[in-house]
Amino acid sequence: MRQESIFPGQPWLDTNGNAIQAHGGAVYYEDGVYYWYGENKEHTDGASDVWTWGIKVYSSRDLCNWQDEGYLVEPDVDDPASPLHPSKRVDRPHILRCPQTGRYVLWLKLSGKDACFVILSSERLLGPYQMENPCLRPEGSEAGDFDMVQDSASEKAYLYVSINHSDVVGYALTADYLNVREEVSRQYGGLHSPFTREGIAVFEHAGKKYMLTSGMSGYIPNRSDSAVSGSWEEPFVSLGNPHVNDDSRASFNSQISKVFRVEGTDQLIAMADRWVPDYPVDAHRADLFERAIAAHFEPEKYHVLPEEKRELMNSPMLQSANTSRALYVWLPIRWERDMPQIDWLDCWRPQLP
Repeated sequence: MRQESIFPGQPWLDTNGNAIQAHGGAVYYEDGVYYWYGENKEHTDGASDVWTWGIKVYSSRDLCNWQDEGYLVEPDVDDPASPLHPSKRVDRPHILRCPQTGRYVLWLKLSGKDACFVILSSERLLGPYQMENPCLRPEGSEAGDFDMVQDSASEKAYLYVSINHSDVVGYALTADYLNVREEVSRQYGGLHSPFTREGIAVFEHAGKKYMLTSGMSGYIPNRSDSAVSGSWEEPFVSLGNPHVNDDSRASFNSQISKVFRVEGTDQLIAMADRWVPDYPVDAHRADLFERAIAAHFEPEKYHVLPEEKRELMNSPMLQSANTSRALYVWLPIRWERDMPQIDWLDCWRPQLP
């Protein structure tokens, strides 16, 4: 059955009636069609060693109804050493089309002990993709959550990535988009979990550049932050939490993965994942997790009771969380002067031209 609206936090089925599997995802627009691609978590039940079963892709013309287009990148089930093996922690795919080569360049992140980028490319958006670099660490650093953007005027591409669980660093990419060329900005430095930034999403509005990020607390959601810059090559400055009237203090129980523009309009949509819908976070839990994680780094500043530590240890962990049940929270962005604002909506309809 076709749907006419988006229902944040509710199960979202494709046109075949199956749960959409495109987590930590992004949207690419081409020739009148939106392509939503992301991590396939259908087998990530927390009991097996499956982290991501390949990268799935879906197509839509109205942003509400999505057709399964199969795998953008299939899992390499035969080679446990492959960066695309289901046990590898493949996260957060991002695609840019390189004007110099005409190829679609796909960056993936491996999290955990590997902590690097995997880079692939293709002549076609839907593939097949070939391996270009199985392990890239910018300037030798461990790679965390990231986003990429192409400047519409210069066609230069930029990478913004959490480095070594510390700073968020901006890099200009090489002309072929296959490597970093030089560091252009550094922001959110000197932080520790859960205040270190991840879940990075960058976008442009009214000539200014914006960045949305989450804190670092595994699959447990936390407060987001927004930041602004005058240029892709200047540091971003924090503006504060974009989620308005958020009683959960946990970004409406979600983590943003990407912000994209509805083609031909000024409407921006924030894509987010609700990784552990069976473990809802309220203001009490949000405060508990913030203190309990921070106390590991600054025990003299953050005080945690034994029962609070137990609740942290019994919460869904990265290795044991059943993210096959994860949901999506897509919400439009509105503006209060230069500040991006995200309101909760039970249902809403994208403003198509």
